[in-house]
Amino acid sequence: MRRLFPVTDETAARASGGSAGEGGGGAAGGALAPGGSGGFPGGDLVDREWSLAELGLAYAYPEPGPGEPQPWLRANMVSTLDGAAQHDGRSQPISTATDMRIFGTLRALADVVIVGAETVRQEGYRPARARAEFAEAREAAGQGPAPAIAVISASLDLDFGLPLFTSPSVPTLILTGAAAAPDRMAAAEKAGARVVIAGDGVGVDPVRVVQALAELGHTRLLTEGGPRLLGQLVASGVLDELCLTISPMLTAGDAQRIAGGPAVAVPKRFELVSLLEEEGFLFSRYRRT
Repeated sequence: MRRLFPVTDETAARASGGSAGEGGGGAAGGALAPGGSGGFPGGDLVDREWSLAELGLAYAYPEPGPGEPQPWLRANMVSTLDGAAQHDGRSQPISTATDMRIFGTLRALADVVIVGAETVRQEGYRPARARAEFAEAREAAGQGPAPAIAVISASLDLDFGLPLFTSPSVPTLILTGAAAAPDRMAAAEKAGARVVIAGDGVGVDPVRVVQALAELGHTRLLTEGGPRLLGQLVASGVLDELCLTISPMLTAGDAQRIAGGPAVAVPKRFELVSLLEEEGFLFSRYRRT
């Protein structure tokens, strides 16, 4: 993996073997072959596997300011060159091993992982697992051993016999509206899930989802989609950051984009924070301006 655009001064210095003042914190990094050098700041960046500790620093959540911690919602998605977020209904075929390492790192940094019910059904979601490599950092940050999974569902049409509900290390959350079917809410709670109301109707209000999770002490938020949920989060203006893997593949077909639903009135502008590359896969990170 190569750093094409700075992550932080510290990770740039670590990747180049120099100090933070040796070109690692500029506005552009070097897109270099192993052992090469170029006309960009931060030269001599080798193509190598980043450690989990380095990935953890590169993708760290913003440090909280004074007062009550404010929620920060990031999304992690993958897209082909022609905009497909899935192939045959799943994201795995367009992913890569490094993408999955980043996927695991982002989970290990989060308090809670937000996911839509359709994605749970299609991807066969399982509980997030505790990662020994991140145990010390999570304890220092006041987090439990693993993030909770929060499922967004209006109908609560879910298989409560799945491991996501029967054997999570922390209880799975289900966020739904106040008008959801009482029998389905009761079935969810009987299965061990915690039902959280985040809307006045059948479905949820994305703003209230973020507020409800923050009230439960979850401020480091991560969503893994799917596209319908991400579109709702974008439209409501609650998304702070997008971690997007660009897969060097072309699929054609009619696969969904990473975000679906109605268009926003004015396109949202995000700024590039970091960019990594490995074997043609680009691992980008954007924050809203």
